[in-house]
Amino acid sequence: MSQQIPLDPAVAARLKRNADGLVPAIAQQYDTGEVLMLGWMDDEALRRTLTSGRATYWSRSRGEYWVKGDTSGHVQWVRSVALDCDADTVLVKVDQVGAACHTGRRTCFDADVLLPADK
Repeated sequence: MSQQIPLDPAVAARLKRNADGLVPAIAQQYDTGEVLMLGWMDDEALRRTLTSGRATYWSRSRGEYWVKGDTSGHVQWVRSVALDCDADTVLVKVDQVGAACHTGRRTCFDADVLLPADK
């Protein structure tokens, strides 16, 4: 049995998690900047993402880890991961294969565009 590589303690110490121990993780297409989706990560999901090269999230509704694309085939190949300046959000730059949204759309952010009142 191989020993798992833990999340870097320096990274774990910086993370600011919500009451459920999660941080929002924004998936962005690495070459176009297109914002694809928002998922949730805990320390283990972040560790898996960093060590596997595949975006791994914590499903709040199912209460389990899910690797993007394992069932749909719409894989997110991780190109880089960064923490924001407050360490309370993770930016995962990916090479998205197929749709990112569970609805079958390329991105979760194109269905309901809200404009400011002056536009």
